[in-house]
Amino acid sequence: MHSQPPVFLSFEHSKLADHYTGYDFLDRFQWETGNDPTHGRVDYVSKQDALDKNLTYASQNKFVMRADSVNVVSPDSRGRESVRIVSNAAYPEYVLILSLDHMPEGCATWPAFWTVSKAGPWPQGGEIDIIEGVNTNNNNLASLHTNPNCTQSLNRDQVQQSGRTTTTDCDASVNYNIGCGVEFTRPNSFGHNFNANGGGTYIAQLSATDGIKVWFWSRSDRSAPSITTDGGSYPQQFSVNDFGEPDAYFSLLNNCDYKSHFDAHRIIFDLTLCGDWAGNGYLSAGCPGSCETFVNTQPAAFQNAYWEIDYLLVYVPI
Repeated sequence: MHSQPPVFLSFEHSKLADHYTGYDFLDRFQWETGNDPTHGRVDYVSKQDALDKNLTYASQNKFVMRADSVNVVSPDSRGRESVRIVSNAAYPEYVLILSLDHMPEGCATWPAFWTVSKAGPWPQGGEIDIIEGVNTNNNNLASLHTNPNCTQSLNRDQVQQSGRTTTTDCDASVNYNIGCGVEFTRPNSFGHNFNANGGGTYIAQLSATDGIKVWFWSRSDRSAPSITTDGGSYPQQFSVNDFGEPDAYFSLLNNCDYKSHFDAHRIIFDLTLCGDWAGNGYLSAGCPGSCETFVNTQPAAFQNAYWEIDYLLVYVPI
């Protein structure tokens, strides 16, 4: 049996560092337009192109970003137009609270909400995947990708987390960069089922002493802490003890210390299509034909391939 690690007391006296909603995403995130590092059938567009083509929309209290669902894609192009954004700010330690109404779903899709080292180069400084999955998945996968000498215990299930440990070596240079992962067991944590239940709230913690934790509650979950259901009144401080057992837990003690593997992280939302994971798992998910042909020729299939965000809060320790 593994004992629960000590609570990072600094988060007992945290402060609300940043509050992103609506237009904040336009003003305080950058649009990345380079080639997809995961080899997806996707063409990431600039902020202006995204606005002009209705791939991005903001109001006072909503932010939407999507893949194109109108045009047939030429085989000679980079791929279907989509969006990848990264925060200007970086945070050495954080608690993120994401209220999300909808995430991209469907065959060929590979959406992710994650944080990564600003200093790099990747994987130096680490990557934390908070929301990630592909194709028709309905169970979220949280995972780490790091430089060497970062491993996690296999026996965390039902002791330090409610999720199921899938892999334990976080080193990005081994096992085809699978990283160390935890599959969520809560229903409706990803994809179509998440959307059909009206979305939900994700909370993620990066703490040098208390490790990395991810929690999820659907909109209908009565066990959700008040900070996720308070109707927009965001406290300046809170206790992480209020969140209960996390869905995923990664220790930053002993076999994966913070100093050697993590530093200040920026926040990323993206939606790629096919690529190293979604493409390889496309047929086994029961999706039709080839992944790239599907992306090129079936624009209407991507009508539900969009993020709809209420708000993102960032707390940091005092």
